[in-house]
Amino acid sequence: MVRAAVLGIPEVQQKASAMVSTFSIARLNQDNTTPRWQQRRSISVRPVAYAGHVKHRIQRRLASARAEPSTSIGKRVFDVTAASAALLFFAPLWIAIAIAIKATSPGPVLFQQYRYGYRNRSFKIYKFRSMRSDACDAGTKQAVQGDSRVTRVGKILRMTSLDEIPQLINVVKGDMSLVGPRPHVPGMLAADVPYEDLVPYYFQRHTTRPGITGLAQVSGCRGSTVEPELAIARIDYDLDYIEKWSLRMDIAIIARTIRREFLSGSAF
Repeated sequence: MVRAAVLGIPEVQQKASAMVSTFSIARLNQDNTTPRWQQRRSISVRPVAYAGHVKHRIQRRLASARAEPSTSIGKRVFDVTAASAALLFFAPLWIAIAIAIKATSPGPVLFQQYRYGYRNRSFKIYKFRSMRSDACDAGTKQAVQGDSRVTRVGKILRMTSLDEIPQLINVVKGDMSLVGPRPHVPGMLAADVPYEDLVPYYFQRHTTRPGITGLAQVSGCRGSTVEPELAIARIDYDLDYIEKWSLRMDIAIIARTIRREFLSGSAF
């Protein structure tokens, strides 16, 4: 009131002016003319659990924190020991495969490619070359049944999964584990879109080392990711593995892989 008296403005006029200002702001907001920077938006980076499963998922998260595969010394010791023994066991077969590849198609014996690894770090993966050198791409185009790029020897290698043997080197080096989510090439497509666009929580699978085999592969989610349901299911299996991991689970997955991939020849 003192300030109003000094300026010669009656108190009633000052209150009326304030009411007009408030009304104007309200009209501006009602007309959707509020500046965009005042609008707050939140971005979800994890799948949201609905109320009925909140307690169950929290318990699973706590269990996974106690037995995280990426920090388990037992898992690492098992990986190095088993991978080293397998390299020695497969040494004669390795030489035979290398000779067959060189004799039937020009190009290197090994196929090398950068893939996503632990914590999204890229690493160079090793595989026996199963495609023509002039037909290899960046890896975003997956092989399909009857793919013309696959060589004669490559068909046998892929059918029996013997093309994966050099990845034992990646295991010994620490880039990979025997069991874990399969490593993908950056920019890999699923249902004709980038995988991370189809599955918003895609990168959670990289909280552990990628594996030569995994829960998704032995559960029927291997091969093409053209169908969105199968592509999403593959990531869900990967996250289930990370949450439920144990050494016993790794051994069971390896046994199922030998039976499903090497003996039955279900891959392509």
